[in-house]
Amino acid sequence: MPKSKGGKKKSSRSTATTVKENPMFPSAPRSFRIGGDVPNHKRDLSRFVKWPKYIRLQRQRKVLMERLKTPPALNQFNNALNKNQATELFKLLNKNRQETKKEKKQRLKAQAASESAKSGSGVSSKPPPTLKCGLNHITYLVEKKKAKMVAIASDVNPVELVVWLPALCKSMGVPYCIVKNKSRLGSLVNMKNATAVALTEVKAADQAALDTIVNICTSGFNDAPNPKWGDRKLGLKTQRSIAKREAMLAAEAAKRAKY
Repeated sequence: MPKSKGGKKKSSRSTATTVKENPMFPSAPRSFRIGGDVPNHKRDLSRFVKWPKYIRLQRQRKVLMERLKTPPALNQFNNALNKNQATELFKLLNKNRQETKKEKKQRLKAQAASESAKSGSGVSSKPPPTLKCGLNHITYLVEKKKAKMVAIASDVNPVELVVWLPALCKSMGVPYCIVKNKSRLGSLVNMKNATAVALTEVKAADQAALDTIVNICTSGFNDAPNPKWGDRKLGLKTQRSIAKREAMLAAEAAKRAKY
């Protein structure tokens, strides 16, 4: 047994201190057995996630646009083609999508082979009718009235890039429409995103489909009445406070009606 400085022997047994458990705060020891240390997978932890800055800005911008009354120039981008109309439009645009570098290379190879053999197979050096993209180019086509139809994306950021394009199409008499998702337009021209695309010509087999889309665009956008102010969407806290205030006013009015 170890001895202390005073010469007394130390007891190997330590006095057990009993801690009285508080009934208001019962101890819940954690179990580290199989599955015990895994959190509940059904719990929604999205509020505890620190999202990247660009996602936070996207959500704040969306909330701000819902809270404010949007002017007519911005509110018109909330009225896009419905699903059925957009399906028919993208079927036509997909048939006239821009050729890739590989397709262009194959076309030029076939043209060179036909010219070298002088077979007269009729391989044209001119590319087939395709979509036109680029704001400056589309603006030129609209001003010269060469564009037969223009499709504008509704989620362009900043919206100032295309906010003037519908008014230009109206004034020049060019049919236009607003579609959702700029990435869908970008996929048609081999790009990640596209603000707008235009059709200047189509194949003879697609002329009937183009006439149908032009009629839809003309009736739904060109000949439609001027856009109006967009109404705001209040938050949950504001809705509850307004409902509470209206209930108080109604109760007070009912109390006054008794006397």
